[in-house]
Amino acid sequence: MVNYLEFEKAVADLEGQIHELRSVGKEDGSVDLSDEVSRLEAKSKDILKSLYAKLSPWEKTQVARHPDRPHFIDYQKAMITDFTPLAGDRYFGEDHAVFAGLGRFDGRSVAIIGQEKGMDTQSRLKHNFGMARPEGYRKAIRIMDMAERYNLPVISLVDTAGAYPGVGAEARGQAEAIARSTERCLTLEVPMIATIIGEGGSGGAIAIAAANRVYMLEHAIYSVISPEAGASILWRDPARAKDIATTMKITAQDLKEMGIVDGIIDEPVGGAHRNREAVFEAAKTQIASALSEFDGMQGDQIRKMRQEKFLAMGRNLS
Repeated sequence: MVNYLEFEKAVADLEGQIHELRSVGKEDGSVDLSDEVSRLEAKSKDILKSLYAKLSPWEKTQVARHPDRPHFIDYQKAMITDFTPLAGDRYFGEDHAVFAGLGRFDGRSVAIIGQEKGMDTQSRLKHNFGMARPEGYRKAIRIMDMAERYNLPVISLVDTAGAYPGVGAEARGQAEAIARSTERCLTLEVPMIATIIGEGGSGGAIAIAAANRVYMLEHAIYSVISPEAGASILWRDPARAKDIATTMKITAQDLKEMGIVDGIIDEPVGGAHRNREAVFEAAKTQIASALSEFDGMQGDQIRKMRQEKFLAMGRNLS
């Protein structure tokens, strides 16, 4: 069953009609409805293409949060072979919101880090909806340390509304853990490639996204705060999230124009959830291309380039 978003109502109605016609055709073999089905399919595709060609920032936010959108585990299975997950931060415990481990990407040994939101109620609770606690970021630091020790590139897949703001997380040093993880990204002497595959929210995202190259999927979002939280702070009205989503410039297109991200990975018409394999292949191709840029480069040069990239942000903006 397809989960339709609010602005996709016209497409939902057409695809409902298509499903009904196909059911009638199967039940009554004497009736040929193939021409009508083809006509409605073409109309549905045209409407979907038109809708996705002019999505508003709030509509992109909805697509980025789509319940069927592929998550970290899906990308890991599609792109990484011989994956060995590593658990625990060696201080407190394991955080299931952050996945990290070693594997092979296109035949090359790599370290991979990312947030996992979960796909159903049980897995979402297990992974805390992708909102990491301090031990998640300390686990990421541990993996980055290992990657540098063994000269392994780091691939980061970002998908979180933000770090977990609970009392326990704050008591265990949430802000410090995020800062340390961000610092470790910036000081790495191996290539690091980050991709925002859904939501990139606040420090919870930048903690594993301060990379040499940062890419976004076409309908992903990347922001200093979630639209709902921003609206609550500014106007004390989370219902105005739609307004602040536009104001904050959170889309891949806006951020590419401002030089915050390095590139945009195209999604299929209708979003990544409508053709997962195409998205996996597009992401893999872009990451592989980015990694090849650093072949033969010295560690101190890789680190310096990354630091200069982030120090330069905002300097040329009016």
